[in-house]
Amino acid sequence: MGCSQKADNGDSGDASDSGDSDLITVGYAQVGAESDWRTANTESFKSTFTKENGYELIFDDAQQKQENQIKAIRSFIQQGVDYIVVAPVVETGWETVLEEAKAEGIPVILSDRQMDVSDESLYECWVGGNFIKEGEDGGHWLEDYLKEKGMDGEEINMVTLQGTIGASAQVGRTEGFANVLAENDNWNMLELQTGEFTQAKGQEVMESFLKKYDDIDVVIAENDNMAFGAIDAIKAAGKTCGPDGDITIISFDAVKAAFDAMIAGDLNCAVECNPLHGPRVAEIIQKLEAGEEVDKIQYVDEELFDTSMDLEEIVKTRAY
Repeated sequence: MGCSQKADNGDSGDASDSGDSDLITVGYAQVGAESDWRTANTESFKSTFTKENGYELIFDDAQQKQENQIKAIRSFIQQGVDYIVVAPVVETGWETVLEEAKAEGIPVILSDRQMDVSDESLYECWVGGNFIKEGEDGGHWLEDYLKEKGMDGEEINMVTLQGTIGASAQVGRTEGFANVLAENDNWNMLELQTGEFTQAKGQEVMESFLKKYDDIDVVIAENDNMAFGAIDAIKAAGKTCGPDGDITIISFDAVKAAFDAMIAGDLNCAVECNPLHGPRVAEIIQKLEAGEEVDKIQYVDEELFDTSMDLEEIVKTRAY
């Protein structure tokens, strides 16, 4: 994936020892490298928080473990960074370490995923996608698609490959799609199971769904990589998917590989989750440096793409 592991590219070291006292030191506790989306997100931070731009970045890959992130945050505090950015693995269990950061006067910015804390003053703000809206957008797209195919009155059987349980993207996308599901009596959600946002696990779960259920019409994959795993499982089972196939697949993230899958006719729809958070976070830090107030919730702009669009033209302008 090209996603760097813990503290590489000279991104490590004690901030106080750097000799660049004019640089703003930012510690970024990343979830891991579980998907193409995450790789693009990491690169967005690494290309934004450079010495040329006035920053010292200390990057940590938590390998999808909360305990690793907590350890990284404590390390950032010990090193005396100016700001801490966290893409939390899950939503709960952060109060203690955030209180430690607050006690040292270090502002914390959340990226991508949210935290469920009793005291919201423990973090400055959150930057990311509107996950509930993403789920609803996927559901409304399916309503329109079935209507267009003359299938809006038929029984529709579906399964969901959920993301890491408890992660904001999983919680929001599941809830958002469920809101639309509740409005369609002929939609049957056969089962929801986590594929942990990875291609391998997505494939494994889809294989078990195909063995268990004879008639799956729609797969909801809560990220692109799980959708790619599902596509592999569907083909291996002798079935087809995509606009001309047996099974409709809706995915989330809309990385370049998802455009490739749509162009190839394997994937129907990709709901965008914009990973390029680096510039927005840098903008927030500059406002905080200037003593300005910042909005607590800051959504990034997102779209939806499907096979009715000129995807080959659109993908030429995509940064991820």
